[in-house]
Amino acid sequence: MTAMYTVLSLLAIVVLTLGTALFVAAEFSLTALERSTVDANARTGDRSDQFVQRAHRTLSFQLSGAQLGISITTLATGYLAEPVLARLLDPVLGLLHVPQRAAAGIALALAILIATSLSMVFGELVPKNLAVARPVPTARATAGFQLLFSKMMTPVIKLTNGTANWILRRMGIEPAEELRSARSPEELGSLVRSSAEHGSLDEATAALVNRSLQFGSRIAEEFMTPRTEIEALDADSTVADLVTASASTGFSRFPIVRGDLDETIGLVHVKQVFGVPAAERSSTRLVSLAIPVPTVPSSLDGDALMAQLRAHGLQTAMVVDEYGGTAGMVTVEDLIEEIVGDVRDEHDDSTPDFQKAGQGWRVSGLLRIDEVAEATGFRAPEGEYETIGGLVLEKLGHIPEPGESVELSAFDPDGLFDDPVHWRATVAEMDGRRIDQLVLTELGRRGDTGREG
Repeated sequence: MTAMYTVLSLLAIVVLTLGTALFVAAEFSLTALERSTVDANARTGDRSDQFVQRAHRTLSFQLSGAQLGISITTLATGYLAEPVLARLLDPVLGLLHVPQRAAAGIALALAILIATSLSMVFGELVPKNLAVARPVPTARATAGFQLLFSKMMTPVIKLTNGTANWILRRMGIEPAEELRSARSPEELGSLVRSSAEHGSLDEATAALVNRSLQFGSRIAEEFMTPRTEIEALDADSTVADLVTASASTGFSRFPIVRGDLDETIGLVHVKQVFGVPAAERSSTRLVSLAIPVPTVPSSLDGDALMAQLRAHGLQTAMVVDEYGGTAGMVTVEDLIEEIVGDVRDEHDDSTPDFQKAGQGWRVSGLLRIDEVAEATGFRAPEGEYETIGGLVLEKLGHIPEPGESVELSAFDPDGLFDDPVHWRATVAEMDGRRIDQLVLTELGRRGDTGREG
């Protein structure tokens, strides 16, 4: 083996290791990038950013190309490095008086170890860590070469990639050309809660973000004021009646009906009073002032509902159920409160929806199950009800009187406990046939010592 041949071989080993490093860097930098970042850079960046975007949009193909390039360069490195290094080690082993019979085997083993270690460190680990730490500049530096190599090796890549995709489809998995970079609301919500627990987000900000993430999954039925709580005025009522109703209730909007809410004509706002001369207010019928109000299905999601309310001047809609009856009324204020929390003014009922009451919580019977869980920690079992009052009515099986109690078992979604946590719900106040106020008290598990009652 001549000195020139040895030098050329060593130089080829260095070049092939750099090639491996290039493919590894391209692979890891492309997978580490978010699509939104790639697209933003492509709009404002130079040609290298456009190469990155093109490679990212054919990610599966490019990763197959990178794997092919890594395989080729690694095999070629091993083919050249092992005999060259083994021959270079022979004299060293001779100086160490290693027997000739064993020297060849030891030299080959050491050559394999050295070649593999160098390839692993400089060809894989260093470029991988670089790509993960600085994915954007690494992708810019490697995407052009990666695209060129993949184009040259298209037939081989299509064959190998197609075979792999065929196997995946036989397993019932549909291959994806791009990595899914979007996060679901549930994943983002979990991230927000974790950030709050570790102090990265303050509790108020975390609650605001969490409510915003959940907003789109809510439906009109969850936002609305139920029909039993709506103050309506008859079509034959006068503007003077509107003034009286607004002063006594504090409300500014009233549905105008013929008989009941299922026959809603429209909506009037108290500000319309100023358009009617004072002398005519006792004789002007509200039917002449009623503005048509949009109706929305109770299943409409929060985002679509917000768009409809903002598009209408009244910023109000009547919610209808699946049978076409009026289920309730929803306003923009209701939607805003779902995100920022309860918003009260001087006309609102001063009774809070929930407050501490001794060892338990006093809550409104109209609170949704998820709101009760957030406020008190009580997680209701699944059932055909939306509110905590509905749950208690279902358990009691009749219209209760104030003071009646029922024991409730908290929901254990993970099935961690044979005996779930038990709570007592006591009816504090009724509003007609509706439960207005409840007191929730945690009792613990039946096996716990010191359990109440």
